[in-house]
Amino acid sequence: MSTCFELTRRRFLGGALAAGVAAACDRPAPARAAAPRAGWQIGCRTRPWAGYEYRVALDAIAEAGFRYIGFGGAKSKTGLVVGADTPIEEARRIGEETRRRGLEIPLMYGGDFRGHEGPARLRRIIDNCAACGAWSVLIAEAGNAQTWELYCRTLAECCDYAAERQVTLQLKAHGGLLANSPLCRKVIERVGHENLTILYDPGNICYYSDGKIDPVDDAAAVAGLVTGMLVKDYRHPKNVDVTPGTGEVRFPDLMAQLIRGGFTHGPLIVETLAPGSLEEKLAEAKKALRYVRELVGA
Repeated sequence: MSTCFELTRRRFLGGALAAGVAAACDRPAPARAAAPRAGWQIGCRTRPWAGYEYRVALDAIAEAGFRYIGFGGAKSKTGLVVGADTPIEEARRIGEETRRRGLEIPLMYGGDFRGHEGPARLRRIIDNCAACGAWSVLIAEAGNAQTWELYCRTLAECCDYAAERQVTLQLKAHGGLLANSPLCRKVIERVGHENLTILYDPGNICYYSDGKIDPVDDAAAVAGLVTGMLVKDYRHPKNVDVTPGTGEVRFPDLMAQLIRGGFTHGPLIVETLAPGSLEEKLAEAKKALRYVRELVGA
């Protein structure tokens, strides 16, 4: 029987052969699709503008020159652009607003799915992800030692549900039982479904290890499982509000490591920027876009 690792790696290698390692960067893609997309999709999350209404982030990210966006924090009733409690018609409308600005949505964080309460909440997040046209749901929790198994069971129950809606579930390092790549891989192996993959977050690897773990070394533990990366830098001590390329993450070496592990195409989403005014954030966003393009040779 094939393991989750083998199935996911086989899918990646097949996609890489079809697309070619040197596929063009920022290639246009439909709002949602089941198959891996060719090239690198360079985007930015809404997090740097979380203190503002979501349209401020949409406008800034489009103005900075990005073609892809990751939904996350925003000034709203839920604290998110789209979450579990967002009415589905509103999620659909927000997706349309986003695409009118020339942006596609590789990633959506819909909040805590509360695995210990069962799969209903995660299914609502998946439904809203599909409604707004996002490609994947970000998973950033695994419970505690007592609830870990229940969280894994909830993820397992929802993987097929997400796949039917052409949505991928992406797990990222976020402290606790997801503090590093070996722990993330443990969850994926326990769930055992190819629709649960890794969204690599080097800034969090540094943050939750107090700078003691180098993402370049850590990333080897999830070779074959990575379908995207949050391009998040880190500066000691405990600072991730850093524009990529200005902190301590060795991104060129990290990209080489991830590519060796099979991550040859997919979303590269800037998550954090240096703080400042709206004008300063826009300037930092443009700087981040230039850096990521240079990083992948676009």
